[in-house]
Amino acid sequence: MSDKIRILIAKAGLDGHDRGAKIITRALRDAGFEVIYTGLHQTPEMIAEAALQEDVDAIGVSLLSGAHNFLFPEIISNLNSKGLDDVIVFGGGIIPEEDIEGLKDCGVKAIFGPGTTTTEMIDWINENVEK
Repeated sequence: MSDKIRILIAKAGLDGHDRGAKIITRALRDAGFEVIYTGLHQTPEMIAEAALQEDVDAIGVSLLSGAHNFLFPEIISNLNSKGLDDVIVFGGGIIPEEDIEGLKDCGVKAIFGPGTTTTEMIDWINENVEK
C-alpha cells in the first residue's frame, strides 16, 4: 500500500466543463499525490462510492454549474452514510463568496476560487490532509 495521499477529483452534476479539473489532476499528480479523476457527470452517490472503492484521503470537487449548495451537502451525506466521515472534502470552481461559509458549515474544508494557484492548493493539501 502506498504512503502517498490519495485524492479523488470529481465533476459533480451536469457541469460539462472539465479543463480545470484535468489541470488540477495533473498538478496534484506532479506534486506526488495519487490522484483518481472520476470524469464528468458524477452523482453524489457515485462520488462517495468511488471514494470508498479507491480508499481516498480527500475529495476535490470541481463545480461550475451553480448547484454547489445542493451537491456538496449530498456528497458529504453520502460519505457519512458509508462511514467515510474522515475523508476531507474540498472544492473549486465558480462558487459565490456568500455561499462559502454555508458550505464549510456542512463539512467542506476549503473552497478554491478562480485565480487560486496550484501551489496554493498543493500547500493546503499538505497542511490539511493526512494519509
